[in-house]
Amino acid sequence: MSAAQPPRREVVTGVPRGTRRRPGHAPAHSEISEQTTIGAVYVRSLMRSQLRAALYALGTLAVLVGTLPLLFAFPAAVLGSFSSPEPFVWVVLGVGVYPLMWLTARWYVRRAERNEEDFTGLVEGR
Repeated sequence: MSAAQPPRREVVTGVPRGTRRRPGHAPAHSEISEQTTIGAVYVRSLMRSQLRAALYALGTLAVLVGTLPLLFAFPAAVLGSFSSPEPFVWVVLGVGVYPLMWLTARWYVRRAERNEEDFTGLVEGR
């Protein structure tokens, strides 16, 4: 090396010291994006929790809507010949069913968002 040439510079391309991870422990988001077995387990876990919340909401709505014919037949069975069940039907639908459906939908959306936040926290390591 001659005195006229400056020293050759080297480029460091490794991970900075403060951000090194333990060997063999890749971040979860890389596991998911690379579609590894562990990443598939993470995604399957999220899908399972979302499916569980959806089935609870669907079951609640099925019980709610499925019992409506019994509820509409109740006044005729108790009071005998019920001339017009229409006011009773509208009251049940307006005051009972629709608010319960709205509450169920609201619960489902909040639960789905919570599942996604938990998944995001798991992936980002929080």
